[in-house]
Amino acid sequence: MTRTSSGEGPQCAGPSIRAAEEPAGGERGTPPPASRGVHAPSREGLLPARGPDGGQVDVGPSGTGPFRADIVAERTPPSVWSRDFALFFVARALARLGDTMLPVALAAGLLQYGYGVGAVGLAMAASAASFAGLVIFGGVIADRFSTRKLMIGADLVRLVTQSVAAALFFTDHVVLWQICLIGAVNGVAGAVFQPGVASTVPRLATDVQGANGAIRIAESGAQLGGPALAGLLVAFASAGGVFVAHAATFGLSALCLLLLRLPPAAPGSRRHGATFRADLAEGWREFRARTWLWGVIAIWCVYMIAVWGPTVPLVATEVVQQHGPRAYGLINSALGAGTVVGGLVALRLRPRRMLRAGSFALFAFACFPASVGAGLGVGAISAGAVIAGAGMSVWGVMWATSVQTQVAPDVLNRIHAYDVAGSLAMMPVGQALAGPAAAALGADRVLLIGGVMSLVVAAALLSVPAIRELVRVDGPVPRIGANAALAAPAREDGRRAG
Repeated sequence: MTRTSSGEGPQCAGPSIRAAEEPAGGERGTPPPASRGVHAPSREGLLPARGPDGGQVDVGPSGTGPFRADIVAERTPPSVWSRDFALFFVARALARLGDTMLPVALAAGLLQYGYGVGAVGLAMAASAASFAGLVIFGGVIADRFSTRKLMIGADLVRLVTQSVAAALFFTDHVVLWQICLIGAVNGVAGAVFQPGVASTVPRLATDVQGANGAIRIAESGAQLGGPALAGLLVAFASAGGVFVAHAATFGLSALCLLLLRLPPAAPGSRRHGATFRADLAEGWREFRARTWLWGVIAIWCVYMIAVWGPTVPLVATEVVQQHGPRAYGLINSALGAGTVVGGLVALRLRPRRMLRAGSFALFAFACFPASVGAGLGVGAISAGAVIAGAGMSVWGVMWATSVQTQVAPDVLNRIHAYDVAGSLAMMPVGQALAGPAAAALGADRVLLIGGVMSLVVAAALLSVPAIRELVRVDGPVPRIGANAALAAPAREDGRRAG
């Protein structure tokens, strides 16, 4: 699921309408060419949308009318690459590169100044807690203001904070509470930044799935190189040098976003309530109205507690103890390589029911914890990591694309914020329970249980009709009129019926 401290959880309109959230006239770009969209008909309150078969259909002024094929859009092949998407692609790759360097810098730097492992965890938790606690509010802010400007501002804030952290390490004035405060500020900035990622991707590429696949590959490649680069900087410079490099990634990301040219807002796409609280409540209603959406998040909470949360610390402990730290690095690289492979597969795989395909791919993740829990050799564990990474990557692309194309632009940032918050909420619980569970049952058994639970979670996703039968939509879902919130389930059911 994007630039967060979660370590992987993390996005709406397709080619028919470029519904943007920037205030009209507030962006420096020009409207997209006609080949990337269709204009709204002259009849007031009538916008085109995509039906279950991908054809052009109508939604009436209230948003509750039946689908009709009266309007046929000019169809063009979907595309991914453009100057502006390339800039966003580079920004996301740099973001991920910097984020994967940070744990190395914190661990090496704080241990060097006499702090223990608990201090390192506290510094990381300060950022994660502020992010998870505030990202929902960040979604409301992103739906009310210019997401591009918010993302640039968040990057600039983190450029300053990481520069301050570098100065603390260079001057040998490292105080834990100051490092934690910097982490907390970074978490707040991330909570403002993250929701806007969801609505930016479909605005820059008509092929939303291809764009997500490309970004997944970029982030996976950065994840492979980030820790190694951080290790070299620590060895040949210092922990402060890593913080300088991390600050530079924020500066370059902000520059890429500054050079982006987004289309002006479509009329009516900036609808929001009179108050911040009203927008927050509307986002929750929209989230609840989609069974496939909250169903995935509810199941994902179980996944975080029973699979991902315990797997991360226990795999590290088991592999390092049995095979050494080099083997752990190799296995991590194999996991990253698998995510690259999965991203490449997701670029070409075009299932009609995306969440069904993603759920089947998620079965593959069981290979990772199960291979470690079974006490297999480094080669077999690495092979399992490649398979697991590929499966997780395919699921991630299918999920992100589904959210971006099934949710209306004017609530997408809020919906994505609930998605991120729900996905991350149970991860600390799973990590906290990993130690006691390993002490009671043994780490190998806990990992084997994690492998079984990974299969159970994938099966649970497939068992929910709203998830299993959701039909892909390659165009946006307009929300028009006062009854839009009530219309959402009807449109969802219409797609499933297709």
